[in-house]
Amino acid sequence: MGAQLPDVPPSVRSLRRTPGFAAVAILTLALGIGLATAVFTVADALLLRPLPVLHQDRLVTLWGERRDGSFDHWPFDLARARDFTPRVRALEQVAFADYYGAIPQAIRDGSQITRLRRALVSGNYFDVLGTRPLLGRTLRPADDVRGAAPVAVLSHAAWQRRFGGDPGVLGRRLLLHGSDVTYTIVGVMPQGLDFPRGTEFWAPIVPSTPPASEQYVVVDLVGRLAPGASPAAARDEVTAYLGRPDAASFEREMRGVVHTLPRLILGDTRPALFVFAAAAALLLLITCINVANLLLVRGLTRVREIAVRAAIGASRGQVIAQLLAENALLAAAGGALGLAVAAAAVQGFVAIAPAGLPRLDEVHLNVTALLGAVGITGVAMLLFALAPAVLTSRVELQQVLRSDTRQSVSRRSRLATEALVAGQVALALVVLSAAGLIARSLVELERAELALEPSHLLIGELALRYDQYDDATKQRAMLERLLPAVQAMPGVRAASPVAAVPFSGPHGWDGRFAAEGQTPDEMAANPTLNMEVVGPAYFAALDVPVLRGRAFTEADREGAPLVVMLSERAARQYWPGEDPIGKRLTMGARQRVAFTVVGVVPETRYRELREARASIYFPLAQSGFPFAPTTLAIRTGGPPSALVPALRRVVAETAPGVALASAAPFDTYLDGPLAQPRLNALLLAVFAGAAVLLAAVGLFGVMATMVRRRTRELGVRMALGATAGDVRRLVLRRGLAIAAVGAAAGLLGALLANRLLRAMLYEVSPTDIPTLAAVTALLLLIAAIATLVPARASTRIEPVVAMRVE
Repeated sequence: MGAQLPDVPPSVRSLRRTPGFAAVAILTLALGIGLATAVFTVADALLLRPLPVLHQDRLVTLWGERRDGSFDHWPFDLARARDFTPRVRALEQVAFADYYGAIPQAIRDGSQITRLRRALVSGNYFDVLGTRPLLGRTLRPADDVRGAAPVAVLSHAAWQRRFGGDPGVLGRRLLLHGSDVTYTIVGVMPQGLDFPRGTEFWAPIVPSTPPASEQYVVVDLVGRLAPGASPAAARDEVTAYLGRPDAASFEREMRGVVHTLPRLILGDTRPALFVFAAAAALLLLITCINVANLLLVRGLTRVREIAVRAAIGASRGQVIAQLLAENALLAAAGGALGLAVAAAAVQGFVAIAPAGLPRLDEVHLNVTALLGAVGITGVAMLLFALAPAVLTSRVELQQVLRSDTRQSVSRRSRLATEALVAGQVALALVVLSAAGLIARSLVELERAELALEPSHLLIGELALRYDQYDDATKQRAMLERLLPAVQAMPGVRAASPVAAVPFSGPHGWDGRFAAEGQTPDEMAANPTLNMEVVGPAYFAALDVPVLRGRAFTEADREGAPLVVMLSERAARQYWPGEDPIGKRLTMGARQRVAFTVVGVVPETRYRELREARASIYFPLAQSGFPFAPTTLAIRTGGPPSALVPALRRVVAETAPGVALASAAPFDTYLDGPLAQPRLNALLLAVFAGAAVLLAAVGLFGVMATMVRRRTRELGVRMALGATAGDVRRLVLRRGLAIAAVGAAAGLLGALLANRLLRAMLYEVSPTDIPTLAAVTALLLLIAAIATLVPARASTRIEPVVAMRVE
């Protein structure tokens, strides 16, 4: 008679007889399946789900980079972009997107000012993407010409967050505080379109830019590949264009760069997601191994039951079917509870995820996630249920019925269970080592020397009416009136304008300079420097020490000798081993403008946390840039936030047409570049903690079972003179030997797997010996604790009683 799947009730009754086992197995499965499902949900939203564009892999973005790698993102100015577009053959359509990405704009609503991030794009931008609007219409080429009425298209996230998902949003106005531009909302884009990253509304380039400023607009190219063309072909065409005979000399130093749109949107989140997916897969595997071990151990107690079934006629197939039915119930219960774990994990992820994470609003449990959970549960069942069921069903009938149960089973199962536990330890060490490296990297990043004092530092952003302050001269004059008033406020120690908010990146504020007297070849080898335009009190406001020479003063004004300050690295690059004070740097197309170096300061991490960039500083009154800084750095004597109301009032009273758009302590900005590393460390710590806990439970279970199986042997040893310490050491040696074998295998796996972490690490090697040694020692310590409990239990065995045990 063939094997038939038994009814469920006997399976339920069997599990009810061992509620402790059932509870541990279900909770273990719920943890592994739940976390794996949560990671699948996040990966589906961020990696697997296609963008709301047509043929996303045919969309590319292009710009230039210096061949020597000193400048990795050189945009096109608008004139060159328009000149290049009709020449390219690898792209069938080309649009433009502002190089600066999504820039916060001050939006006036009555007397209130809010901020929305605006991205300027060409009128054919959405046509190139192949994206259809959720409401209304997209931008059109006719919207992107001089004289066209300004229109805007909202992102889905902004529509939901700022306008409550109101379908009547079409036709509403967005009034920019800084100009007379009033945008009419004409459309809302679908969920998932987040390029440039963080965009809350898109607007056409030309109507948004005053005619006099159009020459300063710089853009990246967004194109759709022509049939049969490759991204490399488009990149080569950009390189050829930059190297054309009539190109400027700096262009000929460039080459093309191409990225597919999906990869660019995900950016630095992509490696992290792959690492999390790998960690979740390892945790699921550890979960399955753990439950498989539980089933094997449980099988030891059921050998006589299975032998009796076989003796009265049950075939081996029927026994396996019975065991699989019980295991399927465990999988179903674990999967159901795992969904609750997954829901909580996804909610927690969304709550702690960095605000700039792309497509974050799409991360939630849905039908795809539920199907994924079913698939994960099915895989888990196959992994943990089948082998134990087959092994448990293989009983030696005559030997079992002669009551030699323990020996007959242990010979088959001991090596299998111990090998499984060693495997758990190995996998746990792989996950734990990754978590350790990421945690150490975070510590190194948090300890990075800023070379400035972040406490008691307030950063304020000004919103100017550009119809009143339409050139740099008027903007500088406004700052010269405003800064003394801010400086005179109670609680203010120093105040200075700065070019941008902290950690905003260089964004085009890079330049190349020449030391006076350098040859053209020497000039070409010079590095690019981060440029800052600052007031005389800048270094006092940021508490940056002047290492040599002097800081700027009020005497460094228009008409006075032109001066600059350099960071240490910049000074060494131009004059290695020499005193830079009094030396001169030149700039300009013909290097005719010369600046005298008057001071040297350390490299700061104001622009980028991960890199202290070589910098050059210009005094505000002498800068020849077409606009003045509109961000203030203010050193306070007390809590920075307490100063905001008074600062808002002083700005309004002192500078008509200027408003304080936002103000926050420096630490608020520091949270930005630390958000993703902190998220990485937290999530991997969760995975590592769960993996180590499961491995410890598995080791404890195996050693406890070994003590039960060897009760007679241990009793005999003690009867023959073995001390409690001898027995305890015997058990501990066995448990630590299993853990050591697993740790050795895990170290080899970690050395290979940790290469995936390279892009996520800062100042830490993937093979960092102290970290690997520390996590290995920690895991072995936990293994020792997990073994110690059954080891101590073994010493409480009474020899006379033990020798009577069957």
